[in-house]
Amino acid sequence: MTSAVVLGAGIGGLAAGVALARRGWSVTVHERASSLEPVGAGIALAPNALRALDALGVGDAVRGMARLSGEVGLRRPDGHWLVRADVTATGERLGDTAVVLHRSQLVDLLAAALPAGALRLGEEVTSVAPGVPGGASAVVSVAGRAGDPPADLPADLVVAADGIDSPTRHTLFPDHPGPTYTGVTAWRFVAAAPPGGVEPAETWGRGSIVGLTPLADGRVYCYLTAVLPEGTRFDDEAGELRRRFGGWHAPLPDLLADLDAAAVLHHDLRWLATPLPRFDVGRVALLGDAAHAMPPNLGQGGCQALEDAVVLAAAVDDAPLGTGLAAYSAARLPRTTRIARMSAQISGPTTWTSGTAVALRDLGMRVAGRFAGPLMERRLQDVVGWHPPA
Repeated sequence: MTSAVVLGAGIGGLAAGVALARRGWSVTVHERASSLEPVGAGIALAPNALRALDALGVGDAVRGMARLSGEVGLRRPDGHWLVRADVTATGERLGDTAVVLHRSQLVDLLAAALPAGALRLGEEVTSVAPGVPGGASAVVSVAGRAGDPPADLPADLVVAADGIDSPTRHTLFPDHPGPTYTGVTAWRFVAAAPPGGVEPAETWGRGSIVGLTPLADGRVYCYLTAVLPEGTRFDDEAGELRRRFGGWHAPLPDLLADLDAAAVLHHDLRWLATPLPRFDVGRVALLGDAAHAMPPNLGQGGCQALEDAVVLAAAVDDAPLGTGLAAYSAARLPRTTRIARMSAQISGPTTWTSGTAVALRDLGMRVAGRFAGPLMERRLQDVVGWHPPA
């Protein structure tokens, strides 16, 4: 039986493990954390991601957790709507709806879909020898769990889903510049929904964004951004959010009023502005943020990792390994590069801090409102219209 070692038990790594196992591969997924803690906040899954999850056998379970419905749109900090659209009708035109759920729910579903014993927690990969398709196996060195000696694991395939700061990527492409700061930092939290609920929307201010999305369990996922120097942090992150956003439209002040700083995640947004030359070296395939970390403005980071997993499993199962890995790179590199650049372009106007520029931006959005929705749908069709390999 062909064997695969997956590095990292995030969404992309778990999905790759499930995809390969469903095709008969012997799979182990190695994660240095000792448990799959419910880290992260919400995640939006567009129709393309749901189709990938269908291929993994969990699409319907995810759809049953929550669906966006009704109107969504873009607002000013005073609450005035710039653009509104019926997300249900949009989903019908795009072939499926969008789903928003807590990231831990998706992680739990994917982990449960792995074969028994495949998930190895508390194991840190210390090195990867890529091997040669048709020749030497890849070898993954793993620091043992408590009481276990270190081990070298031979593998027919290694899937490096080890994140934006991927040590594997650095080993395979030592001259690549790595991730670049976008100039934007982001906070995320999940809180109880206020009385009256929340309308899903993004609000654009001067160099800042606030996004609010209701979750099916009665909570609200909130993300907030600001243009700040890289590495900026605050002693009281929740207090800083109240200072920056407490005067914005309802229900944001209520959501922030009793927010506990321990519930706030704060990360600088980075991306691989310089694409990799390919996503495979030897018997190793890079996947997800390790291969193509992108700005979050299109909400496609996790979605593209799910696509990667499904395409990779199909490619290496349908052809000799070297041919399959080359086909994986050929399919995924142009698409993810295009989507990352589109996301970076969309982020541009959200970082403007000039009052005049922001006023003109908002005026343009309001005037073009009835045309902006159909135009964006046409741009998104190439992104969310993806289907898994036959």
